[in-house]
Amino acid sequence: MPDQLHLNVNILNAGVFGGSWRLPGTDPLASYTIDHYTSIAKKAEAAKLDAVFLADGPLLDPAIRHRAGNNLEPSTVLARIAAQTERIGLIGTLSSSYNDPDELARRLGDLDYVSGGRFGWNVVTTAGPVAARNFGRNAEQAHAYRYQRAAAFTEHAAASWAARTSLVSPQGRPVVVQAGGSSDGRRLAARVAEVVFSADQDLDHAKAFRAELRAGAAAHGRSPDGIVVLPGLSTVIGSTEVEAKARRELLDDLLPDVYARGRLSGQVGFDVGELDDDEPFPLDRLLDPDEAGGSQTFYRMVRGIVERERPTLRQLLRKLGGGFGHRIVTGTPEQVADDIELWFRSGAADGFNVMPDVLPSGLDDFADHVVPELQRRGLFRREYEGSTLRSHLGLGLPAAPAAAGPVPALEAA
Repeated sequence: MPDQLHLNVNILNAGVFGGSWRLPGTDPLASYTIDHYTSIAKKAEAAKLDAVFLADGPLLDPAIRHRAGNNLEPSTVLARIAAQTERIGLIGTLSSSYNDPDELARRLGDLDYVSGGRFGWNVVTTAGPVAARNFGRNAEQAHAYRYQRAAAFTEHAAASWAARTSLVSPQGRPVVVQAGGSSDGRRLAARVAEVVFSADQDLDHAKAFRAELRAGAAAHGRSPDGIVVLPGLSTVIGSTEVEAKARRELLDDLLPDVYARGRLSGQVGFDVGELDDDEPFPLDRLLDPDEAGGSQTFYRMVRGIVERERPTLRQLLRKLGGGFGHRIVTGTPEQVADDIELWFRSGAADGFNVMPDVLPSGLDDFADHVVPELQRRGLFRREYEGSTLRSHLGLGLPAAPAAAGPVPALEAA
């Protein structure tokens, strides 16, 4: 394991909790302004975090009726952040399913150059029928086909960056980030990813997942140390344990019930509204993860919780927090630091993609209180040693693909 961990902040509109925008003192419309993102990035840079991370989907999410959405296109936002910061890394999520590989390679390559080598691309295959309809399609592409296209797409982009003779980034080319825990996703990560944004609730499973990715990278002729695994971590922080628990309970109470049920229905593939709140969630209704459509990562997450804990529907909705199924840690700064240290020293993670409960207040709590505690323990930097995202992550420049094969076209609608 490295001596120090890596930390990104995921700027997820008003925060990861479904009711975050309703917390007293929070501006529910802030995520519709560019200042929301730039001020959070400046706070993260002052705390010496590795990067800011922007999620995205090329769609208008119907859940906008019940919570703030991801409203601004990532490369646009990150260009503005780049102009107002100096060191912090910039990671944007852009689809390999609904973009052109040559256009995207040029756009991200230019962003990496103008930012001084701070850009990373989170490759996603974009699940779900809403995005498909946004591009005139009747249904999403088959899961395996999306990942086949993603692998060729990513290698094509990397080869394009490596071939540049002008406007070359100080870090060589953008860092390739990948998020996906399905069998196809793990194979893609082992083949092309340098950073993996994972989702895990269980320490032992996370250790096995990280070991599998490192072994997979080695099987592709890559160094296992050339892949950084960052699970998502949602934090709810209070100055005392009682205060933290009270904040969590309030956020649970503020969660729009129709939003929580709708999101869970989308994750499991059937309408959970027909279920009794206080009956055990029906495990027999859940398919094998490899047979599920949509996002298999979060399907696996929900299924794992149901298998281990056998919760009622009400308990499951509260466990998920109305967010994305990532692990939630509630406690004092010291307790949150204890949890981070345990996962890091156990070999379950190289760091975390931190997803504050509410923005910006949750990041303020993390940056002002958890980061200093991690620094005191010698687990996190006090100053940046370099100026590029690769330097922050301790990553070298891997060999570019020897030859970029053709990118599979989208199948007919």
